[in-house]
Amino acid sequence: MCYAPAVLTAAHPPPASNVIELRGLPSHVGIIMDGNGRWAQQRGLDRSEGHRAGSAAVRRVVRAARRLGLRALTVYAFSEQNWARPELEVGALMDLLKEFLLAERSEILHNGIRLQAIGNLGRLPAFVRAVLDPLRNESANNEAMTLTLALSYGGREEIALAARELADDVKKGRISADQITTESLRARMPSLAVGDPDLVIRTGGEQRISNFLLYGLAYAELAFSEKLWPDFDAPDLYAAIGSYQQRERRFGKTGAQVRAPTQVTP
Repeated sequence: MCYAPAVLTAAHPPPASNVIELRGLPSHVGIIMDGNGRWAQQRGLDRSEGHRAGSAAVRRVVRAARRLGLRALTVYAFSEQNWARPELEVGALMDLLKEFLLAERSEILHNGIRLQAIGNLGRLPAFVRAVLDPLRNESANNEAMTLTLALSYGGREEIALAARELADDVKKGRISADQITTESLRARMPSLAVGDPDLVIRTGGEQRISNFLLYGLAYAELAFSEKLWPDFDAPDLYAAIGSYQQRERRFGKTGAQVRAPTQVTP
């Protein structure tokens, strides 16, 4: 049996942020940031304004995660499928990405955050890479928290690429076919360099994964928020983590096995 994912709504209020146990924090949190366009439409604004408000929400949540002491945060900023959106919207998103990286550079470096990016980065415009790549390099040795931007990213695409790399190794005699294991496949996935996600949050009221961190999601806890991403703030992050901490993670074992005291061999 498994726990149903948390749905954080007014009818089912989340736990207060003061119930968070700092000793039981998720190590790696992923966020599917959904709702920018709807947020703008509800206000009669252009969708680009929703994305701008969403960029501000990223800033707030990264700061909250850093203050809380999370080890790794991965945010789904732009999917491989998002390239199919209208050209003007894609262009506005790329401009906002560049703005975000420039605006946050000093804070990322000052707060010891390591910036990573995953996905088909070769598809990003040169003006984005000109800002993204130097910041990744400058922050590479930071250890306080890893912030990973999923850009032109898709979970299925990541799995397929890892499988092709392993198949190529077999073809060239570097490994044998029986050396292809769940762990060898996992080791080829950049999204899991910081470990499997413990908690994945989706905003915007939808309850689906949308091709995000598919391989690592095997035992992740899920939390869905009714809030549109631009309205998501630190208390909402704390609420999702509080819900996570109330669950029993069994990884295929029984509850009794998980709760049994660890035996120490003399």
